[in-house]
Amino acid sequence: MTTETVPTMQEMHSLGVFRHYDRSHWRFSEIALDDIDRSLVRPEYITLMKSAVMGESNVIAAVHGFMNEFIDDYDFSAFAVIWGYQEVQHHYGFTSYLQAVGESVDSRAVAAMRAPYEPGSTRSATLATNIISELTVNHVYRSVSAWVREPVLADLLLRASRDEAGHAREFRHFAAVRLAAHPEELASVLETLYFYTADEKIKHPVSVFKSGLDALSGHETIDTGFQLFLDRMAAQGELDELQAKIRKTFGSLTGLDLGSNGKVRRALAGALG
Repeated sequence: MTTETVPTMQEMHSLGVFRHYDRSHWRFSEIALDDIDRSLVRPEYITLMKSAVMGESNVIAAVHGFMNEFIDDYDFSAFAVIWGYQEVQHHYGFTSYLQAVGESVDSRAVAAMRAPYEPGSTRSATLATNIISELTVNHVYRSVSAWVREPVLADLLLRASRDEAGHAREFRHFAAVRLAAHPEELASVLETLYFYTADEKIKHPVSVFKSGLDALSGHETIDTGFQLFLDRMAAQGELDELQAKIRKTFGSLTGLDLGSNGKVRRALAGALG
């Protein structure tokens, strides 16, 4: 049986994350909403922002779920609070952009996102799911920021994209720590990877767990934005690029060759014995 060691305050990873964010994180007041060029705001931008708001509004449910599942892990829980603040900043940043161009956000749809996520099959699987979530939105936000022509929106998306890259890095750190202490959870990580990257579409935890809510009927969802991205903005082969990036990250996490879906399946079969 593995005995876990509780880190001292000096060793807590979340303390370093807090210091880094405190030094370098951007402030919402830096977003020049008064300078939005409305002549450059296209209908698809509105759709994308409403979809992003629905995705980012899940932060409360996620933090609640993390606190429930990692109730004995102060270090990760502290990181989750820091992460949650940044995700709320994205949610309200995108909402504020919409309001600045005369669009509203349906608070009933946002409120429907509130219920906490259930624990994953293992804690490693939960962390793996969030690595995928962050890598996905990092890629999409960065690509869309280069595609849109309204400068304020492009700036906001690029800032959010950079945040998501940092989040993916931190979730990967905690996943590595967890797997080192619980190598028996490897199969659950590989199952998670395969589930989210085996299809020819973008799969995201929000769409998997929250898309069937009645309050979302007739409303933009995170899937609306992903499909618009693939149909109108993504370059040829961009979905393959995203999935390859995710598999590469999991390869470095596990020390396995996960360069294709076939290799993921074989690794999973080996982990299951």
